[in-house]
Amino acid sequence: MRRTAVLTATVALALTGLLASATPASAQAPPESTGHQAPVSAPRGAPITALAAPDVSLQNVKAHLSQLQSIADSNGGTRRSSGAGYTASVAYVEQRLQAAGYTTRRVTCSPGCSSGAGPSLVADWPGGDENQVIMSGAHLDSVSAGPGINDNGSGSSMLLEVALTLAAQHPTMAKHARFGWWSDEEQGLLGSRAYVSSLGSSDRSKIKQYLNFDMVGSTNGGYFINNITTTAAADLRAFYTNLGLQPEENTEGANRSDDASFRNAGIATSGVAAGASATKTSSQAAKWGGTAGRAYDSCYHRSCDTTANINDTILDRAGDALAYALWTQAVGTPTGQDFSIGASPASGSVQAGQAVTTTISTATTSGAAQTVNLTASGLPSGATASFAPASVTSGGSSTLTLSTSASTPGGTYAVTVTGTGETTAHTTTWTLTVSGTGGSRTFTNDANFTINDFAAINSSVTSTASGSAVSPVRVSVTISHTCAEDLQIRLRGPSGTYYTIDSSGGSSCTSYGTRTYSVAVSQAASGTWTLQVTDNYRLDTGFLDSWSVTV
Repeated sequence: MRRTAVLTATVALALTGLLASATPASAQAPPESTGHQAPVSAPRGAPITALAAPDVSLQNVKAHLSQLQSIADSNGGTRRSSGAGYTASVAYVEQRLQAAGYTTRRVTCSPGCSSGAGPSLVADWPGGDENQVIMSGAHLDSVSAGPGINDNGSGSSMLLEVALTLAAQHPTMAKHARFGWWSDEEQGLLGSRAYVSSLGSSDRSKIKQYLNFDMVGSTNGGYFINNITTTAAADLRAFYTNLGLQPEENTEGANRSDDASFRNAGIATSGVAAGASATKTSSQAAKWGGTAGRAYDSCYHRSCDTTANINDTILDRAGDALAYALWTQAVGTPTGQDFSIGASPASGSVQAGQAVTTTISTATTSGAAQTVNLTASGLPSGATASFAPASVTSGGSSTLTLSTSASTPGGTYAVTVTGTGETTAHTTTWTLTVSGTGGSRTFTNDANFTINDFAAINSSVTSTASGSAVSPVRVSVTISHTCAEDLQIRLRGPSGTYYTIDSSGGSSCTSYGTRTYSVAVSQAASGTWTLQVTDNYRLDTGFLDSWSVTV
């Protein structure tokens, strides 16, 4: 949130799954500390029924926050709109949205934005009446002083996970859902203002509601709603009221975040905040917990605004509040037949020559149950897949057995399981790791590394295998990057010798994904093996997700 420069209704709540762990704040007695405030629990609010808005995963939201922290750490400790940390943040959000099926576009932050400010990002989920757009947004930039994890990684990460949850649930849409991640908010709401200014009067009129989320995880925070008495705020207010939280008007944040850009254009707005530098009152502490006389966020616009500066309970509720509002406003009654599919566990490991299993589960998401036929693809050589049974009625499950042979090369593989129903097909990914035989062993580094333009990253593993490496060694690499042609990839063995396994260059861009290489080496197997990834071109950035070497 930038620094200061200048309906009572009865709502049928649709929160059956969301409120299983929700608690009235008046029952809270959170522990006092100078850092993270632990989640608390207490009795539920009043029983409610209706549409089943999903429970947004706090764990996933915090994983996004960790990625934003890592991006800041790799870029001078900040994600300011004019720096590489911001550009990498846009790439992180964009890649995950595109992989989930969103149509995204980068919106130039002009006119009037800071010099060098990166683009805002807008994402549309297909379906729904495009003349009735329900939009939600959060600013993605930070101040120069720190990584901006609460301000406003919290809103941006929560918004991303709600968008990914919508994609995973794939409900029937009555209205069109749109999400925005804004640039240059900290310099005066400039990114959102540029976006709204770029819209013609017809496109502006299609946006029926905009909800903003800025600083939604303040450690000593509360439950504030923008324009709390308006129709746009009704769903958010209903959600919090049902929890007994007694939300208040966000007076501290009035006209200080991106909802102002939309409201000034005549669009109905609301949103959620947990508070910034203002002081919590005694009455607020009594109903919400926390400490009276202290700032809602004592790390506001400071270097200590890190992943430690987050209140899990407040953050979790903000995500569920948005999900409730979005499902209430935009999701329609399901029509026709549809189903979902998933794997549990989502990954498995096996020694070459042996077998491993996982359970493939299905569920009927609309209409009547239907027959789903199961197949698998993306298997390593020498491996076969079988299902017991090979087809299920949606709502049922099957055991997938993946059998490898002694010749199956070690490495990590993304196995795609496809369920083909009567009218549609859905997929889920199961990650398989194979350890080699005959003295071959696989070593993996799953740590994420940010890949920036004109920079190299080095990720290492320590091999404890004995003897000489079996040549060729197998290298499996998983990278989230929209232009593989930007990347030069080299393997360095324990002796210090480098082997170029992929060269940069080309006239087009393709997504990297997971790729495997056979590298002829003359090395001892034991010692440090390093994968070096260099981005030799500008614009596209990404992440090394994991890699393995079989020696």
